[in-house]
Amino acid sequence: MSALRRIPAVLLLLVLGMAIGYRPARAGDEWQPIDPAELKMTSEPLAPGAPAIYLYRQVDRDDANGHEYTYARIKILTEEGRKYADIELPYVKGAGSIHSIKARTIRPDGSVSNFAGQVYDKTVVKAKGLKYLAKTFTLPDVQSGSIIEYHYMYDWEQDLVYDSHWILSEELFTKRAKFSLKTSTYFPVRWSWFNLPPGTAAPKEESGAVRLNVQNIPAFETEDYMPPENTLKARVDFVYTQNSEANADKFWKSEGKRLNDKVESFTGKRKAMEQAVAQIVSPNDAPEEKLQKIYARVQQVRNLGFEAGKTEQEQKREKLKDTNNVEDVWKRGYAYGREITWLYLALVRAAGFEAYPVLVSRRSDYFFDPHLMNSFELNDNVVLVKLNGKEIYCDPGTMFTPFGLLPWPETGVAGLRLDKDGGSWIKTMLPESSASRIERKAELRLTDTGDLEGKLTITFTGLEALWRRIEEHNDDEAARKKFLEEQVKEYVPAGIEVELKNKPDWASSAQTLVAEYDLKVPGWVSGAGRRGLMPAGLFSGTEKHVFEHANREYPIYFEFPFEKADDVTIELPLGWKVSSLPAPQNQDGKAVVYTLKEEYNNGTLHLTRKVKMDLLMLDRKFYGALQNFFRMVRTGDEQQIVLQPGT
Repeated sequence: MSALRRIPAVLLLLVLGMAIGYRPARAGDEWQPIDPAELKMTSEPLAPGAPAIYLYRQVDRDDANGHEYTYARIKILTEEGRKYADIELPYVKGAGSIHSIKARTIRPDGSVSNFAGQVYDKTVVKAKGLKYLAKTFTLPDVQSGSIIEYHYMYDWEQDLVYDSHWILSEELFTKRAKFSLKTSTYFPVRWSWFNLPPGTAAPKEESGAVRLNVQNIPAFETEDYMPPENTLKARVDFVYTQNSEANADKFWKSEGKRLNDKVESFTGKRKAMEQAVAQIVSPNDAPEEKLQKIYARVQQVRNLGFEAGKTEQEQKREKLKDTNNVEDVWKRGYAYGREITWLYLALVRAAGFEAYPVLVSRRSDYFFDPHLMNSFELNDNVVLVKLNGKEIYCDPGTMFTPFGLLPWPETGVAGLRLDKDGGSWIKTMLPESSASRIERKAELRLTDTGDLEGKLTITFTGLEALWRRIEEHNDDEAARKKFLEEQVKEYVPAGIEVELKNKPDWASSAQTLVAEYDLKVPGWVSGAGRRGLMPAGLFSGTEKHVFEHANREYPIYFEFPFEKADDVTIELPLGWKVSSLPAPQNQDGKAVVYTLKEEYNNGTLHLTRKVKMDLLMLDRKFYGALQNFFRMVRTGDEQQIVLQPGT
């Protein structure tokens, strides 16, 4: 995430989730010379089997003038590598613009085909629903042995300064790369680096810019359940700050006082808040009931941060005013999530509770390190309330979040609890697996042809419900319906027919999200002579191929502890019987649990299954043990129930 400052004063902090590298400008528009040896290249010894490699990358950023120049040259080594002719240049709408795109294909014989086609703006959808905007285009006449290259400019407002990152590791092996940064003249900058290739000299300042030259950067390979990619990649981080203190403890004491003053200035409207609280709670309410009533009322404030992007004309028509304090938020009824959370802080204090502002660092993109002294990495806020010796963390500024729960990137993370003395470090709560549950209850019947048909109800609880509501909050009913139906297709390891029949409650902060389906699984029972064979694990699809690779490079990282519980009832056709049931499974490793049980009674099969993961981060040395656990899960799920069809 990138922190923004506006010059000449420190006026605001804007968080940008940009998948693009953040770098700026060179005036040059010339192509690099073509090396005949690179044209003849058929492989790279340091990247055996690679479909393509970066021959050269260049990123020149100019924070003084608000632009960045990027140049890339890619060698296509195999037919598979031709896919890299489809170029995506991600950007954030409204934060900057990409322009001056030039591209070309160099054929194996050295002839050149310049790109003269159309550049499109489109929304790109990646795995797990990740969406971003991109300039996209396809280079012409690309074949195995070709070289493709392109360069472009990225501009933003000159009076904005962003913290930035040089991300060195890419999907492809990089033979050579050059980076430079002309720093802003308004703020001092501090930089740090991670995982640089062996023998690489550290970035240094020369000729008016910070520079880095690197060679032979390995391709970055992704794995299932790995920590955030940017914590593992070779990178250099730049931080702009007005606080030049070199000692981390002194830095955070100073920053804590400054940040606390800002929060107290925003929330310090005691009289207005006492009047507001009187409208929300009654004196006879129990303490926790008061907290929940205030929470529910605060979540009714219009959350501008969760609204789909509006055009400039639409924004002008609304004439929304800035909110300078919690009284403004209360009276106007709209604000961004950060301000809504501080409104909750002010209201619970006015109601007589001991409550603290806490700044936390989301773990979805990076893991926070206080020794880097980057206060902008404390990029979210929550409220800590003390009640009867218990600590309750709340984030009403994130829509759909139930009382007493935090969105998963804010769970189990470092936070700075603010006070007038500079604050202290805390760690937020991490819910147990039982608090985030997927419960699948199916009432099915087996047909004479081996199909399963019937009703399926899935109840998503806690963080499982929350992330789905957030993911789909700006989509229409048809998109949400497709989203939930596609998830069922992932659960069942066979081709299925599924249709969502109800309208789930997408708009609330309820603990649960319930989806009801009509389900058909054709050919779930296969024939073997005069027997029918039915797999025991109906909803085993997501565990079927997890952790299959023999080796592991990175630690194992789960977003949050979770539990899956299945309750399946299958009515057999008249005259059918069960010949044999598999042995029950009970693999209890405390932090990881798998159980499976089958029962047969008077024409009806009853299957129960549970998978529980109470893990967050696991060193890769334990990969073998985790791999064995999931191997047992797959073995148990693939056991066959033997049926005797009727005459």
